[in-house]
Amino acid sequence: MLDESPKRFDRIISILIQLQSKRIVKAQELADRFEVSLRTIYRDIRSLEASGVPIYSEAGIGYSLVDGYRLPPVMFTREEASSFIASEKLMQTFIDKELGKHHASAIFKIKSVLKNSDKDWLSSIESKVIIQQPSEKLFNENVPDAMNILFKSIADKTQVKLLYQAFDAEESLERIIEPVGIFHDNNNWYIFGFCHLRNDYRQFRADRIQGIQKTDFPFLKEHNPLETYLNKEKECPTTKVIILVEKKISKFLASEKKYHGFVSQKKIGDKIEMTFLSRDIENSFSRWLLMFADYATIIEPQRLKDRMLEMLESYKINLLK
Repeated sequence: MLDESPKRFDRIISILIQLQSKRIVKAQELADRFEVSLRTIYRDIRSLEASGVPIYSEAGIGYSLVDGYRLPPVMFTREEASSFIASEKLMQTFIDKELGKHHASAIFKIKSVLKNSDKDWLSSIESKVIIQQPSEKLFNENVPDAMNILFKSIADKTQVKLLYQAFDAEESLERIIEPVGIFHDNNNWYIFGFCHLRNDYRQFRADRIQGIQKTDFPFLKEHNPLETYLNKEKECPTTKVIILVEKKISKFLASEKKYHGFVSQKKIGDKIEMTFLSRDIENSFSRWLLMFADYATIIEPQRLKDRMLEMLESYKINLLK
């Protein structure tokens, strides 16, 4: 017996809306979103077809609506409308100026289809939501359209010319890159792409971009999805690190420890033993540990102990100059 419950009806309507949102939608993508089997998705698609919705399907590719078919304007629930507030505040804070303008324009269009009562309800809570600015700038204010240009480059598969200043460089260098993707990590935005100068894949921090220009030159390489390269980075050689931290400060490390390869922790007396698999004990991990070194004891490895002593000795020499 077919399931004709309201839940199934809502799912079928949601599938139709998703079909309108993309040119091609894969069955597995729908199954993952609604947490149902592929068989259920196939059945729902057949129901849409039976009701007169013109769906084109191709084995191994996915589903799409016949070009030109459109539903009437979609009405949002109050709960869906409330999510716009969070997205709007986040975009205002965490995206560059130019892309932020486009998002603001899109939000106005979305809000325009709300019922008046929902508009009033939304307005009543908008001023009650504040997202604090990050302590450091995420983008160079002199390059307000960096993300917008990168998105276009990725979509069009055309190269981008960057004027980029690396962390340890005194001057900016011109880089021609083929952007693979953009990701946010450890409170910064990064662009991952193939760098023609280095003839290899590199990542570039958004706030260090001093200039950007889209070109008409097509990609020279075929690139895998971004997650493929990020997962490879996670497979880089690691060093096991064990430190003993005083319990009173361990809670303050919660937001940052994951960025340094945190694996597990356990309580030992009045202290917390933390285990990490670090990809960079020479710089990244040791400099982070330096911030709370007076509350921590290094159990292993010996190399980390030596590195900390080197850094402290260097600091002492510079301090006495």
